[in-house]
Amino acid sequence: MRRNNKRETIETKGSVRKGLRIYVTLVLIITMLMVCYIPAFAANDPVGVVNNLSEFIFGLIRAIGLIMLGFGIVQVGMSLKSHDPSQRANGFLTLAGGIIITFTKEILTLITG
Repeated sequence: MRRNNKRETIETKGSVRKGLRIYVTLVLIITMLMVCYIPAFAANDPVGVVNNLSEFIFGLIRAIGLIMLGFGIVQVGMSLKSHDPSQRANGFLTLAGGIIITFTKEILTLITG
């Protein structure tokens, strides 16, 4: 009889722990949702909002282009030091891609007029 009683106690502790884990997880999720709630108000000028979003996205693209540009310069420098022509070619391609990505907005304005 005692053996059966210990088994029930162990099973009860496991189910209590599982229930407590679920409860704590739900409380944390609800708390995070309440804390991260940010009301969004409509702007008076929807074109201004689109322009701001466009500026933000082009800023991110420019940052990525500058990172690629820097990586291309490092790669070309390392290829000159190690006399590796394939790494030099990859470095120049990365450098050219970084320049193109950095000046994407200016290239698009030249194309569209």
